[in-house]
Amino acid sequence: MDWKTLLCPQRARSTVSRSSGGRDLRSEFEKDYHRIIVSASFRRLQDKTQVFPLDQSDFIRTRLTHSLEVSSIAKSLGQNICQDILQNGRDDRFDWHMKEDVCNILQCAGLVHDIGNPPFGHFGESAIREWFKWNLPKLSFQGQQVTKLLSKQMLADFYNFEGNAQALRLLSKLHFLVDENGMNLTYALLNTIVKYPGPSTAIHPHSGDIKDKKMGYFFAEQELYEKISCACGTTGKRHPLTFILEAADDIAYKTADIEDAFKKGCISYAALLMELEKYEQQASEKELSFFNAAQILRDKYTTAEKRHIQDKEEFAVQNFLVRVQGVLIACATYGFLNHYQAIMEGTYRYDLFEFTHAKGLMKWLGDVAYRYAFVSSPIFKLEIAADAVLNFHLNHFIPAALYYDTQVPQRDVEEKFMSLISENYKQAYHACACGKSEAERLYLRLMLVTDYVCGMTDSYAKRLYQELGGIA
Repeated sequence: MDWKTLLCPQRARSTVSRSSGGRDLRSEFEKDYHRIIVSASFRRLQDKTQVFPLDQSDFIRTRLTHSLEVSSIAKSLGQNICQDILQNGRDDRFDWHMKEDVCNILQCAGLVHDIGNPPFGHFGESAIREWFKWNLPKLSFQGQQVTKLLSKQMLADFYNFEGNAQALRLLSKLHFLVDENGMNLTYALLNTIVKYPGPSTAIHPHSGDIKDKKMGYFFAEQELYEKISCACGTTGKRHPLTFILEAADDIAYKTADIEDAFKKGCISYAALLMELEKYEQQASEKELSFFNAAQILRDKYTTAEKRHIQDKEEFAVQNFLVRVQGVLIACATYGFLNHYQAIMEGTYRYDLFEFTHAKGLMKWLGDVAYRYAFVSSPIFKLEIAADAVLNFHLNHFIPAALYYDTQVPQRDVEEKFMSLISENYKQAYHACACGKSEAERLYLRLMLVTDYVCGMTDSYAKRLYQELGGIA
């Protein structure tokens, strides 16, 4: 792969500058940033869960604050990596202008990487998948089972539903502002956010290659993705910047999950220290010499004592995690540069931490967050409530959508349910459904409902559930 092609500024619809005097000195990727920041889809992230569904605390991260953190870390990683490429002459095809473009793309990619996620965090994705696995086989359309009408890939899209794939769909189609091209972002940016360059029928989680772990795009966006990947020269491979975006996301959420769990009272300072001491008993000497985590946490507590800080434990935990982030950024930078040729050839199969001193630390962070937060009683209660909300919406909107835009009359209540769906999503549906086969139109109507549900914020989903369910 070549950077000149990878940093493709092409868009689905070419644009003409309408700024004063006909001149716009921004790069195409700087224009992307503005389009994202002013969009309603981006603003809605402020009321979408990161870890704790329906949580009322001001301190717990939302999708918006998480995305801002990922954007910042991704840009920092881009600056570190590009600077090294330039200073050490790793690639004579890479120049200073490309460094600026890379950083702008990564900054934008961080902002939108979760923009397609449904309400209630990753549990929302799981709930949608589960609903379709249990209920789609029970649905019929004009006397035939829906599962027999849809193609294997169409069915797999619902059974393996992913917020990652929904992000591409939202950005390229559902943000129906000017036309059916959505936000009309650059191909380089859209390619960067596709973490898994394959359809739902090509998922192989045990292949040993990270790109096969999940799906990257829906059947509805396959043609678009093929155009994007062809223009960027990544056909069948990950865009190199995707590795950087993924590392930034991992760094942000794995450290944030610990902090949020601490703020929620799921894990204490003493428990965190105990877990670090256990981790260090199993860590190698190289890992310990590189980053003595338990000692750093103790040192931060000692600093808090010397400064007479009231909440010493909170100070220690927060500042410890800042140090952890710095270490992880350094390791991700090393991971990219050390495997630069394989990444550029599209043959690198792992994340950027795999062959670094941070591999064990990353695993530890995920394990602690899982045991203390994700399987805690507060999370279970919130997820049960979220499940009730999402199941209610899918139970009512999916049947209502089956005969929408067909010659078969809908029941009065079904028409009322469909009237609640955003006109933007309906416009996007009609633009895509025109001229399609009956099966594909049915598939797109089911997608219309998932589009609507994924676009909901946590509070809107809950409020609508209460209103439609007659719950005071």
